[in-house]
Amino acid sequence: MEITIKKVLNKKMLKDFIMFPWQIYKNDPNWVAPLISDMYHRFDPVKNPYYEHADVEMFLAYREDKVVGRIVNHIDHNHNDFHKEKTAFFGFVEFIEDYEVAKALYDHSVRWTKDRKMETLRGSMSFGTNDECAFLLEGFDSPPVIMMTYNPKYYVDFTEKYGFSKSKDLLAFLKNKDDPIDPRMEKHAKRIEEDPTIITRKFNKKNKVEEMQKVKEVYDEAWEPNWGFVPMTPKELDATAKVLLDYADPDLVWFAEKKHEDGHIEPLGISVIIPNLNEALKPLNGKLGPIEIVKFISGKKKVKGLRALLFGLKKKAQGFGIPALLFMKTAEESLKKGYEWVELSWNLEDNIKINTFDTSIGGKVYKKYRIYDLKT
Repeated sequence: MEITIKKVLNKKMLKDFIMFPWQIYKNDPNWVAPLISDMYHRFDPVKNPYYEHADVEMFLAYREDKVVGRIVNHIDHNHNDFHKEKTAFFGFVEFIEDYEVAKALYDHSVRWTKDRKMETLRGSMSFGTNDECAFLLEGFDSPPVIMMTYNPKYYVDFTEKYGFSKSKDLLAFLKNKDDPIDPRMEKHAKRIEEDPTIITRKFNKKNKVEEMQKVKEVYDEAWEPNWGFVPMTPKELDATAKVLLDYADPDLVWFAEKKHEDGHIEPLGISVIIPNLNEALKPLNGKLGPIEIVKFISGKKKVKGLRALLFGLKKKAQGFGIPALLFMKTAEESLKKGYEWVELSWNLEDNIKINTFDTSIGGKVYKKYRIYDLKT
């Protein structure tokens, strides 16, 4: 039967788009449903600042009158200006286990890309590398942590069959509380801690605007050389701050700063570790009514995992000393609070420094993700 692709144009189609994953994952014990209210927010051009610098269109695949797949095609003009590229992206892609459906969605995406004079189609990329991105490639035996992707293995198989090739792999490291740390890391941390000009401290929620500016200052310098990096706009920074304040535990967000002779205090490094709220979200099945809120509040108290969301240093602070000290501080706090493990993610496969560091503190690669390119 013929497969047709239609642009999402009304509330009914938007609801079908948002709710389609429940059809794919209804029997998958590892899937964590996104909050439905959050998905409506993400696809609202007024509420999501990404739309201010991007062209975004959403599509559904139908076989007769039944939805069998979905995809978002988008062009981030900030990305293309920053990297001097002509790249279009696809994201939020889901399809039933039928190659013809995947092919129809990708055929449409290729046409969409060519029509806009773009040279490369890249994905899966939700709304850039500041958002969820990449297909899960290895590690299908456990649920994803907060703000990481999950998909059936056949998504990868069908994408490669279509002709997409690897653009970049991303790594996730798992560290359990009892995994040994390289003793040299403790020596590095102690050496830096004894430096009277270096300050380590927790995030101050009372000065959240100033604190987030410091996070951005470090983030922009630390991540600028990285593949796929795009600086956040002021509105995106505000949105990130809201997510951080909603999800983070201030005791697990740390700064490393340098006190200069003139009294100026300069941020050098940041470590942002957040509780793995997916453990509390999983039983809600995407809903957030009064009953689910009570379940969520109760579930938050039982969360045992963490995700190391951001870990960055300015160039002048790079080395193992400050990272080791920030890790020791957050590890000490997390153990006090009863957390048992942390996922360090995501890392670019060729970021040797951070991958070496994560290994030295006891982390082991346990999941891999892949972003694909197709020249159009």
